Amino acid sequence: MSKRITYDDGKGGYQTKVLVKSALIYLALIALTLMCLIPIWILVVNATRAHTDIISKVSLIPSTHLFDNMRTLKENKLYNTFFNPLRGMLNSLIIAGGCCALTVFFSGLTAYGLVVYDFKLKGPAFVFILAVMMVPTQVTAVGFMNLLIKMKLLDSYIPLIVPSIAAPAIVFFMRQYMLSSFPLDIIEAARIDGSNEFRTFLTISIPMMKPAFAVQAIFAFIQKWNDYYTQSIVLVSGKKNQLTMPMMVQKVISIDRSPDSGANYTAIFLSIIPVVVIYVVLSKFIIGGVAAGGVKE
Repeated sequence: MSKRITYDDGKGGYQTKVLVKSALIYLALIALTLMCLIPIWILVVNATRAHTDIISKVSLIPSTHLFDNMRTLKENKLYNTFFNPLRGMLNSLIIAGGCCALTVFFSGLTAYGLVVYDFKLKGPAFVFILAVMMVPTQVTAVGFMNLLIKMKLLDSYIPLIVPSIAAPAIVFFMRQYMLSSFPLDIIEAARIDGSNEFRTFLTISIPMMKPAFAVQAIFAFIQKWNDYYTQSIVLVSGKKNQLTMPMMVQKVISIDRSPDSGANYTAIFLSIIPVVVIYVVLSKFIIGGVAAGGVKE
């Protein structure tokens, strides 16, 4: 009587381990996603609820008081003396949009120079950029204010926009992206064909760096949109037609005389709408961006 001998090559156990590992990774990612989205969802839900409902119980189901809260912000004397969401969004868009354009363009140009050109001070220049990146904004606030007073630029959008030309953090990320995925042979080919350096940057480098530009544009826009600190020390007069959206929201939530939680949440909700729109518009460039190092014929 013969025995049937079977051999286990171990593939079944390996596949089981891979499935378990993948399931754990997906569960962790789902948990992190919920941790990020739940606070935003609570904000949106509370913007649709009345003040009495918000302070009485927690709910994840939207209500029908959104327009009532918006009417409160518009008609209540505690809010309408300074809160004008359309004007605030326009002011913030002017500042954030101008800063975003200057930051991304000149940071990309600086990174292009650090990667493409070979000169003696290339290393020290990059080290200097990193050193500037490590200096907190609060450390230079007093000197910045004194400079603005001497130049008579207080209550102006100029000092909020023009300094964005120098953005060390964006330069660093742009440079790292170019080092990892930017083919220098194309630059040499453009030079041989007679293209000048600035035209090469505009027509060749920027299209190839579109994913990096999109990512850094999102970060720069959000950072400048939410930059209450710098805006509050530059726009010192507090004129209604100059207030940005973060400044208006701060004034809303700082009211302690008969506060309205529904109005507070609605003001915050209105302030994040442009940020979400900008992210949705630019995210398609990230998702549809070319693979790192890819070259189109």
